[in-house]
Amino acid sequence: MAATTPATRTATRNDRGFRYRWVILSTNFLVLGLNYADRAAIGLAAPLIIAEYGFSKSTWGWISAIFFVGYAPFCFVGGYTSNKFGPRKVMAWAVGWWSLFTALTAAGFGLASFMVIRLLFGFGEGPQASVTAKTMSNWFPRRRMGTALGLSQASTPLGGAVGTPIIVAIINAFHGNWRAPFIILGLVGIFFLIGWWVLVRDTPAVHPWVRAGEVAEMEEDAQVAARSTGTDDQDDRSLASYLRMPIVVTTALTYFGYSWVLYTFLTWFPEFLHDAHGLDLNQIAFTGAIPWLCGFVGLALGGIFTDALGRRFGLFASRKWTTVVGLLLVGLAFAPVGVVRTTAAAVALMAVTVFILYVVGAQFFALIQPAIPAHRFGAASGFVHFIANLAGIFAPIVLGYIVDASGSWELSFLISGAVAAVPAILLAVFGRARRASAAVPASTH
Repeated sequence: MAATTPATRTATRNDRGFRYRWVILSTNFLVLGLNYADRAAIGLAAPLIIAEYGFSKSTWGWISAIFFVGYAPFCFVGGYTSNKFGPRKVMAWAVGWWSLFTALTAAGFGLASFMVIRLLFGFGEGPQASVTAKTMSNWFPRRRMGTALGLSQASTPLGGAVGTPIIVAIINAFHGNWRAPFIILGLVGIFFLIGWWVLVRDTPAVHPWVRAGEVAEMEEDAQVAARSTGTDDQDDRSLASYLRMPIVVTTALTYFGYSWVLYTFLTWFPEFLHDAHGLDLNQIAFTGAIPWLCGFVGLALGGIFTDALGRRFGLFASRKWTTVVGLLLVGLAFAPVGVVRTTAAAVALMAVTVFILYVVGAQFFALIQPAIPAHRFGAASGFVHFIANLAGIFAPIVLGYIVDASGSWELSFLISGAVAAVPAILLAVFGRARRASAAVPASTH
């Protein structure tokens, strides 16, 4: 156990109890839930928009993909600027921007307008994951990063699960008008922006409501991390030297495989249920929510699970092998979704896929954190998230053309299963951690 100073021990002893970090996590949780409700809305509205404008599957694939042309680079921009300006300001900007273009989606009137709106929408949505990683790293000790990332991001599938029936209910309430939920969600985003700005600060040290013990705990954790990795905030190595590290590269590629499956599900599953299984919008509202609920459970438990394993086998090993095994299982479960003939079987396989997928989803930023100093972590997280979200550009287009050309969904799901599995093998072979020379201190908080 690492040594603590008398001042730190006294501050912590006199200040036990509630930690404000859980308010930060809860606020981030709500913001990311809104993020995914906004994002899920387009998939639910897709059958209505496609029917209204006569879009082909490949055309809709381009509309879906253009979002990620804006989204992917802003994953890196968000992480980089969160280091420079602080995560509070960057997330506030992001929430305001994506809420504006959520509302403006209702103004779409043809291919060109949807392309422009979705591209600009992606600018605002891009920063959210890397800014979340930076926020959690500022507020939670490293031994709890898996838990913090898993719980904070668990709202993304929950946003899809809760948002799916709500969005459908709004469409029904407005007599089939797909534009209504976009306007309402955009207005809700303004209230979330205000809440974020009031409750969140960049670090415990600058928050007026935080107790001294929590500040001391995070300062001590930063010192231990610098000793254990041999890096600190004065490390003058370039960002590129960290981005070339095998663990960063293999994590980014594995995250790409994960994202390919996720965005196939997000973009195409409602349309798949409608096209291949004949479900109407109200049926999709129920069946489409089931995988999202499983994803919420998987993501909430994934970080807790690997943090618990880490206490026995080491944090890096538990996170790495959870990712590798999990994505191999994702490939096996996802590939036959388009082959099975019953709706129940397809939804069950998708639910299993999304559950395992989100168990894995808690690991990626935590995997690279031990090798990256704090002042580079936001940018490194953004780079990993940028590579991952290139999948969002290619998956909708490739799969849209496949379905248009073949008239069936089987091949698209088989390809997606393979894309998930192959990078996991690369991580197993090449993903290695640095040796840590110091133990992480124990705490009851």
